[in-house]
Parts: sequence; structure tokens; C-alpha cells
Amino acid sequence: MSGLVGEYECKLDSKGRFLFPAGLRKQLDPAANEVFMMNKGFENCLSLYPMNEWEKVSSKLSKLNLFKPKNRMFYRLFHQGAKQLSLDRSGRVLIPTALMERIGLKKEIMLTAYNDRIEVWDKSEYFQVLNENMGDFSDLADEVMGEIDSNDE
Repeated sequence: MSGLVGEYECKLDSKGRFLFPAGLRKQLDPAANEVFMMNKGFENCLSLYPMNEWEKVSSKLSKLNLFKPKNRMFYRLFHQGAKQLSLDRSGRVLIPTALMERIGLKKEIMLTAYNDRIEVWDKSEYFQVLNENMGDFSDLADEVMGEIDSNDE
């Protein structure tokens, strides 16, 4: 598989659960066993990793030299508030209250899947971030993709 893709609108119920989208569920590697790790993402979102992908990230992190202060701080910040989650019998995911409060999730959320993770955003925040950066998309594409050699494929 080339990685997770897609954008999905979901609603949180009163307990902080959302129905995991069927289109996204079909993309999961069976090795994930419908178990996830959730932590704070790099912007104002949460990251939801299928367990098999979390294990790959953890393997990379285990190679960090924790005698270096920046490595220790990154390790702490990355794991801060991380929780293991799984789909319930109805196919829902319960987002821990502390993580919901940390990023200000309300009733409407967006799931954006890419590569090895799924970002969980408050819907209004997600579209605000996209709109603020859309004007820079061309320059960003040139900076990020401009140096990629098409012969590497």
C-alpha cells in the first residue's frame, strides 16, 4: 500500500466518539488490528497512527541518543499524552478528553489521512489553516517538490 489518503468529515457524540469512516477503514493494514495510538500532532491537531505504523515510528525513536537534551525533549513532547485506542463494536473511536481539550475539538471534526497517519482536526480550525496557506501553495510546491528527480521512481 502506498499510504493512507483521504479527507473525511465526522461528528463527535456527547462522549467524544466518532464513527471511523468505512473508506478509511478499508485502507488499514490488517496488521494494525484496528488498534491505534493517538498523540498531539505538529500543528493544532491530533495524530492517529494505526498500531503497525506507530511501531515503525517507535522503532526510529528508540534509536535516538537520549543523552542529547534536544533528543530527550523531542521524545517527551512526541509521547506526551499518547494513548492507545481501538475501534469499539460499532466502529467508533473514543478520543480522550484531555487530548480533545488540548486542541479544542468541538462537535465537527475532519480526518485527513496521509501516508502513515490520520490527523484529527476541529473542522473550522482545519479549513482556517488551509485557507491561510493556500496562497503560498505554489511556492511551497516549488520548494518541496522542485528538487525531486523524476528519475528516482
